[in-house]
Amino acid sequence: MSNSMGIASVFVLSSLLLSPLAMAEESPAFVARNAELAAVHQEAREAVAHKADAGKDAEQTASKGSLDANAES
Repeated sequence: MSNSMGIASVFVLSSLLLSPLAMAEESPAFVARNAELAAVHQEAREAVAHKADAGKDAEQTASKGSLDANAES
């Protein structure tokens, strides 16, 4: 019986200690921080996508130029 009381007390104490962490997800500061992080990540993704597009455009222009040069020969 003392074993089950010990397990129950550990469960209750852990629930009480971890409850502030569960509430943090609902706080306005936590939501604002997550929104700011999401915006920063989105900007970074867009910057990488623009770099990739610029690289593809440069490759296509270079390959088109070499094809035009070969066609003229």
